[in-house]
Amino acid sequence: MTPEIIYRVSQDAMIIAVKMSAPMLLPSLAVGLIIAMFQAATQINESTLTFVPKLIIMGLVLLIIGPAMLQMFLDYFQGLIRDIPQMIG
Repeated sequence: MTPEIIYRVSQDAMIIAVKMSAPMLLPSLAVGLIIAMFQAATQINESTLTFVPKLIIMGLVLLIIGPAMLQMFLDYFQGLIRDIPQMIG
């Protein structure tokens, strides 16, 4: 196993991690920003006001995009398992 193979596998794993986390983080960031602006405008300082909508949005995103994320992970993992003989030998 050469260092190039280790770099490639590590890079692919990081790219998959970013692709899988971005659909969850970006909507949560947007909702948090909107609620923070609302809190600043109304001077309401309640921590649960940001938590509950973020939780709901993350649940909806996971419900909608979850199967695609799972398929992306399975494709990566199956490709990694399939390539093990070429990586070792």
